[in-house]
Amino acid sequence: MIDKTAKAPTRALGRETRHLLLTVTPGALWILLFLVLPSVYLIGVAFMTTGPYGLPQRPLSLDAFERLAGFGFLGWSPGNLYTLLRSLGQTLVSTVLVVMIAYPVAYYITTCRARWRPLLLLAIVVPSWTNQVIRSFGWMNLLAPGTPLSELAVTLGLISPHLGLYPSNFAVTLGLVYNFLPFMVLPLYSAFEKLDVAQVEAAQDLYASPLRTFRHAIFPQTLPGLLAGIVLVAIPAFGMYVVSELLGGGKGMMLGNLVANQFAGGANWPLGAAGAILMILATFIGLYVMRRLGKRLGGGEQVVI
Repeated sequence: MIDKTAKAPTRALGRETRHLLLTVTPGALWILLFLVLPSVYLIGVAFMTTGPYGLPQRPLSLDAFERLAGFGFLGWSPGNLYTLLRSLGQTLVSTVLVVMIAYPVAYYITTCRARWRPLLLLAIVVPSWTNQVIRSFGWMNLLAPGTPLSELAVTLGLISPHLGLYPSNFAVTLGLVYNFLPFMVLPLYSAFEKLDVAQVEAAQDLYASPLRTFRHAIFPQTLPGLLAGIVLVAIPAFGMYVVSELLGGGKGMMLGNLVANQFAGGANWPLGAAGAILMILATFIGLYVMRRLGKRLGGGEQVVI
């Protein structure tokens, strides 16, 4: 005689397995179709030779990576290297500025009354609901010659008369900070909401200076939000295209612009694919560095990306 009670755990396990598969499969297919397969295709294109009209063709070669490094039929040129360094510099400067602005803003919101906090967060997030191109055009108008900001810069001797703050690297940095500020404020706000005030009060009772109080009582507790915000800001900023294209006006080309131009006007698909692979590698390296940094500074898995 078959014991039905013995089969009950097996049936329950089978139902849980099917439920898990039904839950995970749509997301896994999405990642496979729109992330894994395009990345594999880019890797294949990057190792091909540039054919007529810039399209990839066989045989396989490393010409795209050599061109990305600056080697061409006329010799070596540092242009692509400058683009890479400019992308790294803009990303670093923009991320630091975003952190410096977001930290006090997030802290201030947490100190406000509970009924005001959603409205203040909404004021931070609402601009990001507008199309990025429209926001960039708005900054183009604000930084154009003859505007109050440009006239103030002329008065301070920062720019020549009849010139504007746009196009320039300053405009690109300003656009990046403006676009990615909400992505830093929200994680930091979440971290500040969970702040253990008792640790801060204990540091103050022990006559710790404000700097030491922040370093030993506040910073370790907000580190998870800070690292999450840095990931959300630095990685997209490194491959930014729209802001640098519009506000840079061709003067602040970044790696994203280089890649996009090779698939469009430049017509060199292998070179564009090589640049895209470089961006993917930079993303993985950045995540690895943040993971190691989180373990070293936080000492726990809670801050691991």
